[in-house]
Amino acid sequence: MNITGIQSDWKVEKIEFAKLTGERARSAGANGRIGVHGKSCTVDIARITIDGQTGYGSSIHMTPEWAEDVIGRRLLDLFDDRGRLREAYRLQLEYPVLDWLGQRQGKPVYDLVSGAHLETGASLVVPCYDTSLYFDDLHLVDERAAVALMQEEAMQGYAKGQRHFKIKVGRGGRHMPLWEGTKRDIAIVRGISEVAGPAGKIMIDANNAYNLNLTKEVLAALSDVNLYWLEEAFHEDEALYEDLKEWLGQRGQNVLIADGEGLASPHLIEWATRGRVDVLQYDIIWPGFTHWMELGEKLDAHGLRSAPHCYGNAYGIYASGHLSAAVRNFEFVEYDDITIEGMDVSGYRIENGEIHVPATPGFGIVFDDELVTYLINRSGWS
Repeated sequence: MNITGIQSDWKVEKIEFAKLTGERARSAGANGRIGVHGKSCTVDIARITIDGQTGYGSSIHMTPEWAEDVIGRRLLDLFDDRGRLREAYRLQLEYPVLDWLGQRQGKPVYDLVSGAHLETGASLVVPCYDTSLYFDDLHLVDERAAVALMQEEAMQGYAKGQRHFKIKVGRGGRHMPLWEGTKRDIAIVRGISEVAGPAGKIMIDANNAYNLNLTKEVLAALSDVNLYWLEEAFHEDEALYEDLKEWLGQRGQNVLIADGEGLASPHLIEWATRGRVDVLQYDIIWPGFTHWMELGEKLDAHGLRSAPHCYGNAYGIYASGHLSAAVRNFEFVEYDDITIEGMDVSGYRIENGEIHVPATPGFGIVFDDELVTYLINRSGWS
């Protein structure tokens, strides 16, 4: 990123913090590891003031004491020689700082970070998928009723412009008897693929609830489904992924292997460069946007694909779209239908399986200054 326009006298004048609350459009059920996720959501937001102008963004791991130490520092000193925010400031301030820069320069963040594959000033449209299809059927005994319920949920997404769907699988890992749950996984994936149609891409995510042989059973049963990737089939293991890739190749089944969410193996990138994994999915909030720009550059060099995880953080959904401008082999924005009070994302829209990113300054998210100030005074800090 070019930071030559940052003036030497611009200093951090104020940092404020508030927690915004909201809801998903529909309560989210269990996955292969844990129970019901629910409907309520929160986003931790920092408001930074530099040269009398504010910027907003997601912020984690920040305390009043940490922020106090940053007050008075030159904005220029927060960046390294490559024009990237220094490691010490990323998780706490990268999003409000990038938003501030976009606001000050009158440009969307994607213009500030765009790579050679994206024309500067061009509109940005990025593929996305509906990530809301959890185990909402566990209360149903009848498999056909379970499939119908999950199809209805997929149709709700389809009506809102979604065309690609990620489906949680692994019911037999914890919540149902093994084979009964696996059989239902297969039936539900088939049912949702009917909603998506032949052009819709289907991803399945087991949250490590499968083992290698069970994974093969499921993939064999879904060989006629437009399955795009398999995510977190089991805990990362190079030998098991090598076996799975060979098995898929022998069958001629073109399913990508995706992994990297959560506490992924530190060897995962190394394994991916050796052909064991195709899509990397580290989180967009932690380790974050700047880390992803660096990682995406490395993955692009090896022909690997990037698809940041961002479930549970509404801000991350929209930040991911901007990241796509910096990463050539960016696959999808992970989209969860969430409304956060005081966070206006109406500049974004979803049509035909793609999210249209607004060309407005910063991240294109408009915050309610009055509400944020109230929350800072009531339960946040400044």
